[in-house]
Amino acid sequence: MSHLDEEAPQPVRGRHRKPLHDPDAAPTRRRWWFLRDVAGVFVIAILGSLLIKTLLVQAFYIPSESMEPTLHGCPRCVGDRVLVNKQTSRMGGVQRGDIVVFNDPGGWLGHGFSTPGPQSRVHEVLAFIGLAPSTSQNDLVKRVIGVAGDTVEGRSGKVYVNGVRLVEPYLFPGDSSSDVNFKVTVPAHQLWVMGDHRSASADSRFNQQGTGKGFVPVQDVVGRAFVIVWPLDRVGTLGRPATFDQPGVAPKR
Repeated sequence: MSHLDEEAPQPVRGRHRKPLHDPDAAPTRRRWWFLRDVAGVFVIAILGSLLIKTLLVQAFYIPSESMEPTLHGCPRCVGDRVLVNKQTSRMGGVQRGDIVVFNDPGGWLGHGFSTPGPQSRVHEVLAFIGLAPSTSQNDLVKRVIGVAGDTVEGRSGKVYVNGVRLVEPYLFPGDSSSDVNFKVTVPAHQLWVMGDHRSASADSRFNQQGTGKGFVPVQDVVGRAFVIVWPLDRVGTLGRPATFDQPGVAPKR
């Protein structure tokens, strides 16, 4: 009589089966995990960039010469790229002397502003998610000269704020403060803005016949430009000039 534990093992019939631990599967899984991790990092980077652009900081390309020499944008120059603080309203608000980016209040861009040429689809996508400077043809950049309640006057080639003549060292060499005579009082929640290259800036002075009478609503301000990031030889901060610290320019109210 035979014993069960003495039975010879029976051969496995049928097609050949792969071992449970396939040596070819491990590299495939590792590649898949690597691609999954890369895709995850990419998605997080895009979402983070969108969040930063929407709420905190956005890059802009300067397309015109209206803010020279502070910001370069003329056809002969490498256009500056600047970063704009979009939390300005939460950090003391817009003040005299700030350089601000704002949406066209209505028809300003039809008054001689130069705009960038056509951009590639790739650049448009990168600009949308905040990884490239915006070249929107609906945005302008100027210096704030007057805020709500200020009286701003252009007279005999000079500019006065609240009766005090501004000393403006940031002006384009050879330009006067204003070749246009005007006198306005800035309404509540509005701004009076002018370019540093006064002879090449279609700013508040030249839009007084429009619907906004030359004023820029504070709500149209995208933010304050605070640093030049490109080209490298022009990298630097953009602070408020001492011009607007002159006694009397900011009266107590």
